[in-house]
Amino acid sequence: MELVDLLKGVELFSGLNEAQLNHLAAISQPVDFVAGDVVFAQGEPGNNLYVIREGQVEVIVGEDPETARSAIYLGRGQIFGEMALIDYGERSATIRCASKKASLAVIKREDFEHLCQTDTAIGYIAMRNMAMDLSFKLRHRNLKSEGSSQ
Repeated sequence: MELVDLLKGVELFSGLNEAQLNHLAAISQPVDFVAGDVVFAQGEPGNNLYVIREGQVEVIVGEDPETARSAIYLGRGQIFGEMALIDYGERSATIRCASKKASLAVIKREDFEHLCQTDTAIGYIAMRNMAMDLSFKLRHRNLKSEGSSQ
């Protein structure tokens, strides 16, 4: 299955076995967007994780259209919205389709939580990977901040 092969390369799911990846793929729903479509807006409630199957999305930071800026572009095999798996907070950025078409796999938080209750190893591995990523980003940010003050 194509989605399982794609999920194998997603850092968040690194360490999951083939059966676990198949379960994850089974709770994923395909959704397509066209250029300019907003997947979600900054400030909206977060409740889904997205895996980019094809195409590209733009991550835009800032709620005011005049001061908002593109932070990064994401493509095939990359994810966004993963913070929705941890908290019930608002979206920290706006995501917009930046290519002619973007095909995404959507994993709803409720479905992910149910899967993790069924197979606790999935939840443990995903949360461990997310914690490692967050730790790396915080350390990098702190080192960058310390370096700029000297």
